[in-house]
Amino acid sequence: MDDSKITKKKGLALAEAFPPADDAAWRAEAEAILKGTPFEKALITPTYEGFSLDPIYSASGADALPHRQETPGAGLRVRGQSAAGYHGKGWKISQEIIEGTPESFSKVARAELAGGQNELNIWFDLPTRTGHDPLGEVTPGIARCGVSASTLADFESLFEGIHLNMISVFLRAGHAPAAVFALFAALARKRGHDLVELEGAVECDPLHMHLAPGGGIRPWSVLLDEMEGLLRTGLTTLPRFHMVTVQGHGYHDAGASGAQELAFVLASALTYLREMEARGLPVAEVAARTRLSFSVGSPFFLEIAKLRAARLLWNRILEVLGVPEAGRRCHLHARTSLFNKTRLDAHSNMLRVTSEAFAAVLGGCDSLHIGPFDEVLREPDAFSRRIARNVHHILAEECDLTKVIDPVGGSYAIEHLTDQLAAAAWKIFQEIETAGGMKQALSDGLPQKWVRATMSARRGNFHRRRDILVGTNQYPEAQPRTLEPHAIDFNAIARARTDAVQAHAASRNTAQVSAALEALNAAPTPAKRIDAAIHAAGAGASLGELCEASRAATADVLEAISVEPLESRRLAEDYEELRAAAAQTGTPARILQLNIGPSRRYRLRADWTTAFFQVAGFTVEADEDFADADAAVAAVRSQKPAIAIITSDDETYAATVPALAKAVKAALPEVHLLLAGAPGENETAWKAAGIDDFIHVRVNNYEANKNLLTRLGRTLPR
Repeated sequence: MDDSKITKKKGLALAEAFPPADDAAWRAEAEAILKGTPFEKALITPTYEGFSLDPIYSASGADALPHRQETPGAGLRVRGQSAAGYHGKGWKISQEIIEGTPESFSKVARAELAGGQNELNIWFDLPTRTGHDPLGEVTPGIARCGVSASTLADFESLFEGIHLNMISVFLRAGHAPAAVFALFAALARKRGHDLVELEGAVECDPLHMHLAPGGGIRPWSVLLDEMEGLLRTGLTTLPRFHMVTVQGHGYHDAGASGAQELAFVLASALTYLREMEARGLPVAEVAARTRLSFSVGSPFFLEIAKLRAARLLWNRILEVLGVPEAGRRCHLHARTSLFNKTRLDAHSNMLRVTSEAFAAVLGGCDSLHIGPFDEVLREPDAFSRRIARNVHHILAEECDLTKVIDPVGGSYAIEHLTDQLAAAAWKIFQEIETAGGMKQALSDGLPQKWVRATMSARRGNFHRRRDILVGTNQYPEAQPRTLEPHAIDFNAIARARTDAVQAHAASRNTAQVSAALEALNAAPTPAKRIDAAIHAAGAGASLGELCEASRAATADVLEAISVEPLESRRLAEDYEELRAAAAQTGTPARILQLNIGPSRRYRLRADWTTAFFQVAGFTVEADEDFADADAAVAAVRSQKPAIAIITSDDETYAATVPALAKAVKAALPEVHLLLAGAPGENETAWKAAGIDDFIHVRVNNYEANKNLLTRLGRTLPR
């Protein structure tokens, strides 16, 4: 800038004219603007983590935080895993692919890879994840919510046209990590790949698996044996493969706070580090092969802080365990939340996942799944997958997030929240340690109790609309555009999958398979069992046979772990049930809104009242403004509504409510008559006149609507 022509006035002292402001001065200004409204009520936001979200943050205290003086890739790694950030190597685009058959999966996967995806996030169906082959009707869930793959032939179809040494794979194997990995490794060897070429991760998280309903289907000791075997195999032959994936999704989807999710993931990871160390594996080596996986939800700043705090706490734990600083990095996988997604007004989910993905990237995730907007109600199609995938590209290519390293670093808000969230999670983590570690805590039901308490608080605030889910409990679409499930004949697919596995069994060399399974059964160590499983998979053994052989090989050391499951329940489900109840009989659940007097005097109240009921699926007849009480009574007499609500301004209420209520009840005694607004000192008199209840901001929206639907004879599930 050329400032040669700028006239400079001698003695101009801007610093003196504008003295520096401090926190106290800002608060004084804010309180003056509030005009008597309590500061804490208006501007302080409580969180489920146990601390508050402040309206403004300053340098006070932030500069003293230990990580504030560190650079990306160093120290506690709060500012990122690498000194280069995403420069030259962005986060992995790890979109979950939900297809039922190996053939359809391969077709979709090739299209996704061509569109820029660079990690295949492979969800297997429930039978595969629980170690069972598809056997028709006796095996429920075939090809639902994931791919059915049981044989080497299935894996050949699964990866048809895909170069295993050119992509990363994330095998979402559930209870069958060793068998799934064995089939994948057998395919790689059959194609001539050295395992050293492979990159990715296998889902191996026994505690998380036991947490799901029906989760304790495989013994704890068997799963630990498989973890040890996978790790030993990985340490010798797969330098770029994570063999442990510790997940927070089950806790998050059950309503846990961010601090709880952090603490549970870290406590689970520490359990595995200790178990593997007891088996002779170095902590540093196990840590290097561990992937931490979190859900990222709505509270934008807290979710950024959560991923930063995860690195901070992981580094602290590894430091205590004696791992050198260079070995304390971890791979953070993230997926956008399922907890806050909606079936109704589903297109709003596009906006939610964009915000969540933005938070995940700012927080420094290493791989990321961005949920298609329809993932909670049907198998995503090409359109919804493309929209989700392109969010990655827009963030990277158009928002320049791969060009600035830790752009939130130094933000007073983010730095304070990172520290507060880490402290809150560490407190929970220490309580788990005091209880005997995560395995014992889960057996005793402590995490489950804490999560249920948080979920109860969330639902209470949601029902009162203190917490907002746009399009669900606020700003509803009166006639939501429903998305229909795709027509998929799962029964036909199940029969075809059963036939395919049976044909495979008939075509293989039975003696060769039996010998390979016997060798697996006799393998003396977990590592040798993995080698034997890969050989058996290559010989033609199925996934179910591999899992059964693993059970038999460790039958003398089985250890049961009893864990009370957590229910994953989306927040929107309560209101989706209300809407379903409102539409049950095919006849709309109607409310007649009696707007009295000129609209300009009460329009905000009238619109608020209409929306109050529309969130539950009521059809609110609110288009007509009645000039006086007689016109309103005539409408009640002619329309005979089961429910009506009087809406006007307070001045009109004072003059008309007693007489109007009596007249409405005289015209239609069975009508349930409501009034929009708090009655104050008039409550007793107005109820005596015929008002049955009042609707205002302090009323529990969910309970009020539920009671009205019950009054209309609609059935609700709970």
